[in-house]
Amino acid sequence: MSRLTMKMKLALGIAGALFAGSNANAQEYFDSYGSYEPACASCAGAIEAAAPAADDGPWSLFNFENLNVGGWIQFGYHSESNDLFNSQPNDFNLHQGWLFVEKVAEPTNGGLGFGFRFDGMYGIDANDTQAFGNNPGRFDLDPSFQRGGGYGWAIPQLYGEVAGENWSVKVGHFYTLIGYEVVTAPDNFFYSHAITMYNSEPFTHTGAIGTFNVSDDTTIYGGWTAGWDTGFDQFGNGSNFIGGISTAISDATTMTYITTIGDFGARGSDAYSHSFVFDTQVTDNFNWVVQSDLLRVQETGEDNVGINQYFLYTLSDTLAFGTRVEWWKGDSITGYAPHGGVLPAGGGSHSYYDVTFGLNIKPSQNLIIRPEYRYDWSPAVNYEQGYFGVDLIALY
Repeated sequence: MSRLTMKMKLALGIAGALFAGSNANAQEYFDSYGSYEPACASCAGAIEAAAPAADDGPWSLFNFENLNVGGWIQFGYHSESNDLFNSQPNDFNLHQGWLFVEKVAEPTNGGLGFGFRFDGMYGIDANDTQAFGNNPGRFDLDPSFQRGGGYGWAIPQLYGEVAGENWSVKVGHFYTLIGYEVVTAPDNFFYSHAITMYNSEPFTHTGAIGTFNVSDDTTIYGGWTAGWDTGFDQFGNGSNFIGGISTAISDATTMTYITTIGDFGARGSDAYSHSFVFDTQVTDNFNWVVQSDLLRVQETGEDNVGINQYFLYTLSDTLAFGTRVEWWKGDSITGYAPHGGVLPAGGGSHSYYDVTFGLNIKPSQNLIIRPEYRYDWSPAVNYEQGYFGVDLIALY
């Protein structure tokens, strides 16, 4: 069952999200790349691809001694849509109006540290940010979160955290560790998203996840969640392991492996997925990322795989250029034919391809402009389309 199919089956027409964010403090993205820790376990490369302009530092709307409070506004325009993200073409849309409140769990004097995180958001990205793996009407998958015109609200994160010297545990509703791209706009290089992210990965979970720093170069993850894309709810018998490892395999390359195994709830049972991400800092200015995802769900027969590559080059303190090249193979369950097209006769596997060229322009530490050109094609469904997009992200 693809994300698009899931949402159609679960749909209550909900849009949403005003307060939301990644597992990391987005403001730190502009303060120090070294301390930034993105929502996924392996997407730091996109963040590091272009350093912000060297000015007096980012402006912040909120200043509290013991809390991190911030967010961003993302506006965007795209000339066409491939029926995945960015689904309202030829309009200037508010994608994400975001606010997060966070107290970092910081242990002191050998004791435990306690913290929490709340994210909320409003905009047209709501359908891709809500807990659409829930039973209908539960948590932010509720008609009251709908605002019409594709807009709505979502609460993608709400969790508590306890931390020791080399470990931490989160309990609640949180973003997935799987993959390289994330929902939160400032944490990606490109305005549009990969097909693999949309069709082969969860976005959120409800459960518990532990992190253990074995050394400066190796981190281990492990935990349990109530299926994929749930928010304080369990669809059927949703119950799966989530875990993996991130480790340096050379001075320049970090490998991250994250897997989920079990019953994915609304996505199906007897399931397995993994994501490998190899992030290589080839030179001081050139970052190369290779990602491969695999998803198999025995209950439904779902079986898809994707390979993405990202080539990110920093031209100056305020400008970076990037290219994303993707191959994704779907099946009769997860495949899709954009704009009402027809899947290949007899079902079976079929491939999609896309290539994206984009810029990151950062005139200040609070502003990102991301123009791009993307071209998608699939010979199996007789589909090809090129389109232009640009967004503006203002952080506060």
